[in-house]
Amino acid sequence: MDRRGAGLVASYGGVWTHEDALTLVGNPLLVSAASLQARGVDLAAEEIAAWLIDRVNTQVLASGPTWRPGALELLAQAREAGIPQAIVTMSYRVQAQAVADALPAGTIQTIVSGDMVERGKPDPEAYLTAAAALGVDPRDALAIEDSATGARAALDSGAATVTCPNVVPVPELPGLGRIASLASTSIEALFALGREARVRAEVAS
Repeated sequence: MDRRGAGLVASYGGVWTHEDALTLVGNPLLVSAASLQARGVDLAAEEIAAWLIDRVNTQVLASGPTWRPGALELLAQAREAGIPQAIVTMSYRVQAQAVADALPAGTIQTIVSGDMVERGKPDPEAYLTAAAALGVDPRDALAIEDSATGARAALDSGAATVTCPNVVPVPELPGLGRIASLASTSIEALFALGREARVRAEVAS
């Protein structure tokens, strides 16, 4: 949202910095829209969200999603092992669907997006909804997150949770596993890491 947000804010005579963009990572789109309104964008929050969605999807359709190293390999491991997978995001469904459609058929079984829940991250509703849709106990699920709000939501759902920070740091949280890269690891190793972190937190409490 860095360049896109800057362009939108500038069109209304305001200023949008890289630091501003970092504060939005992991937030529901309407929360991000409110931040852009505070910088002078004179549009309804829903209009701002639609504007951002359109630009993201245009990029995805033109050149495909930008995958982090190791992400596609982990998705393939889970698919081949028959592990059901969900995208749980505060982006809107139309954005998440574009990402899911770029993956091999059968990779993603369900999507839970910001426009499908009443309470966005850090509330656990999105993760609990995804677990229910997949027919699994949240405590048997693995969540991989890159933001503090997402990590909090996943932890509070009961899922084994591992963070792999990307553009913003994620603070230490009780029960949160941590990995520097998604490359050169496995689904089994990530499950173990998240479960071990959860057990340590439960013992400590």
